[in-house]
Amino acid sequence: MEGYTLPRRDGSDSAPDLIDLRSDTVTLPSAAMRAAISAAALGDDVYGEDPTVNALEQLAAQRVGKEAAVLVVSGTMGNLAALLAHCQRGQRVILGNESHIYHYEAGGASALGGLIYHPLPTDPNGCIDLSALEAAATTINDPHFSPPGVICLENTHNRCGGVVLTPDYLAQVRTIAYNHGLPVHLDGARIFNAAVALGVPVTELTNHVDTVMFCLSKGLAAPVGSLVAGPAEVIARVRRIRKMLGGGMRQAGIIAAAGIVALTEMVDRLAEDHAHARLLAAGLAELPGVQIDLSKVQTNIVRFHLNHPRLRVAEFLAALRAHGILMGSLSTTSIRAVTHYGIERTHIEQVITVAAEILA
Repeated sequence: MEGYTLPRRDGSDSAPDLIDLRSDTVTLPSAAMRAAISAAALGDDVYGEDPTVNALEQLAAQRVGKEAAVLVVSGTMGNLAALLAHCQRGQRVILGNESHIYHYEAGGASALGGLIYHPLPTDPNGCIDLSALEAAATTINDPHFSPPGVICLENTHNRCGGVVLTPDYLAQVRTIAYNHGLPVHLDGARIFNAAVALGVPVTELTNHVDTVMFCLSKGLAAPVGSLVAGPAEVIARVRRIRKMLGGGMRQAGIIAAAGIVALTEMVDRLAEDHAHARLLAAGLAELPGVQIDLSKVQTNIVRFHLNHPRLRVAEFLAALRAHGILMGSLSTTSIRAVTHYGIERTHIEQVITVAAEILA
């Protein structure tokens, strides 16, 4: 079987591109982003004097309906800074046992903040059981126990395959949190995917939380950066913690310029990624050994299991790679593919064709 080659999405002829479905973090910036970076007005952001950063932070806060926002290097830094801003050492971070913060952020809240992770069961829809949440949020008047500090949610939910938390569920969590005097932080790395999938303004999701972190460098295709938004008092603490973590940047307008383009030009096109994910899932579901719950393909992530009589996951992924296609392994039996800017319908059709030949 002949290998496939593609021209590079950045227009260079140095090497052929892969069809890279490992993550939407592999996106390359658009031509408009590259132009904005070149033309960005710059200053020293640590002094608050970079006009492009200031414009991005104001735009971001307005978009998600919050009082203030701060640019950070990454979603991991943003989540960590938000948790440290909400909590005191020794308090509990109540979160789902399948959350990105719990699995993939290096235990930062514990290692650097002295916080205690309190993971709760997560259902296949990315939701934490509300009765368990109520119990965990209750402060026990006993010095043996650490007090709760913050409730964390994730929308869309990565490990659950990009599923979307609804406004109704978020409202129920908010009620529990506020009844116990707790803030809610949302890991909204892909919150705009959630809003597009539901067909609602993003504020219908973010209005139910105190702080939200969202990424510019995933589906929105900026090269780097995330934002944390919330009340001005909390964001002031996040900004100070950002500096403590080494995240204070100087002429960061070259990052912010691409972020402004991301927020103004790249949100609506996320629907294309979702359509491509559904197309990919439907095609893969027809292949021998592939098991997919199509109802869980709600945004741009396709998670599927492989139970093939001849090929294991590692062998299947190696065969795809030999034909210029990359996917990610979640376990010895499951695989993740993520659609994103730069992946077109023709690429998805090609992936399905190659996968069918490999699994035949």
